[in-house]
Amino acid sequence: MPGSKRENMSNIGFIGLGIMGNAMSRNLLKAGHSLVVYDVVPQLVDRVVAGGATPGASCQDVASRSDVVITMLPDGPEVEQAMLGPRRCC
Repeated sequence: MPGSKRENMSNIGFIGLGIMGNAMSRNLLKAGHSLVVYDVVPQLVDRVVAGGATPGASCQDVASRSDVVITMLPDGPEVEQAMLGPRRCC
């Protein structure tokens, strides 16, 4: 049905599942979104996957499977690494 809540749901990628990322990702799951998640700490991924998310193998994997990606990372260098990874072009 056009305009229905389910039609407007996104496939969301979420990178960074610490204190804030864990809470935010769980709220997105509660709202009915599909989530692909990644963190460098596997136990943090496992917690959110137990709530219904799908694990991603890497930041690149999460991005390739998502309509939009949210990062909840500590600072600029971590965001740069997550976005550009080891294959930086510049």
